Amino acid sequence: MEYRQLGASGLRVPVLSFGTGTFGGTGPLFGAWGTSDAAEARRLIDICLDAGVNLFDTADVYSNGASEEVLGEAIKGRRDQVLISTKTGLPMGNGPADWGVSRARLIAAVDASLKRLGTDHIDLLQLHAFDAHTPVEELLATLDTLIAQGKLRYAGVSNYPGWQLMKALAAADRHGWPRFVAHQAYYSLIGRAYEADLMPLAADQGVGALVWSPLGWGRLTGKIGRDRPVPEGSRLHDTEQFAPSVEDEHLYKVIDTIEAVAAETGKTVPQVAINWLLQRPTVSSVIIGARNEEQLRQNLGAVGWSLTRAQVAVLDAASDVLPPYPHTPYRQQEGFARLNPPLV
Repeated sequence: MEYRQLGASGLRVPVLSFGTGTFGGTGPLFGAWGTSDAAEARRLIDICLDAGVNLFDTADVYSNGASEEVLGEAIKGRRDQVLISTKTGLPMGNGPADWGVSRARLIAAVDASLKRLGTDHIDLLQLHAFDAHTPVEELLATLDTLIAQGKLRYAGVSNYPGWQLMKALAAADRHGWPRFVAHQAYYSLIGRAYEADLMPLAADQGVGALVWSPLGWGRLTGKIGRDRPVPEGSRLHDTEQFAPSVEDEHLYKVIDTIEAVAAETGKTVPQVAINWLLQRPTVSSVIIGARNEEQLRQNLGAVGWSLTRAQVAVLDAASDVLPPYPHTPYRQQEGFARLNPPLV
């Protein structure tokens, strides 16, 4: 397993991390992801640790806290062997204090997560979504206190607009508060919007990407193709309403290309899709998920080898889309492009 620094921080993380949204799954979304109990979770964590994967990502909103509880039970007796990443900010109820990242809500949410996880500290806390109601100074001052108390080691964000992330980083620098070191963001061969604003920001400011849904919400598993519709029993039937959108023709074009590269390399479609991400700038770790041991072992096969430059170029070309304004002229007009060369 390869390890990378998480952004500009001193924290080393494996290039593959394990997402535990499948732990204790309930409801129409998380129940479709998976329903691993503590015994199955313990087995999956055993496999991860044997492979060098020691970062486990969860969130308080996953099955209303059940994912954190199952993860906490599964790591009992080996807390020092793992890194725990969790998220908060999305609604956990309908009350006025059940959502957001105000001082009171954030302190209460961290304490609740610590209790569910059965630990005295969280290695990385990420704000699950931008809260427009809470002043950035209140948020950062509260995180500073929680880090000083030892309840958190590092802080990051997830699904943040670029301008709000930059505003928070500037405020942290201005007041001497800890900076956000990670951005958990959607990024895949069929969803490259991350590259337009968030990737340049991350490269400039030292924010490491933790990639969620690297297989495009289950569309890049190898089960779907131009002549292969979504199979019966696929979670896409139940969860597509929550998924990042992609046009069918673009999806099939990308899948055709991945399958051709997979045939060249002797790897699977998911392994190619994940390996491509591992070669992108600012990516610190790609979060893989699995409902069972077979899926996990297949995803672990995405490391230990690399696509060639030619194969990366073919995948780049097939998955490329023209970004929205104001990025469009920088791609279409030579004068603009000369002023702003792309990272990739």
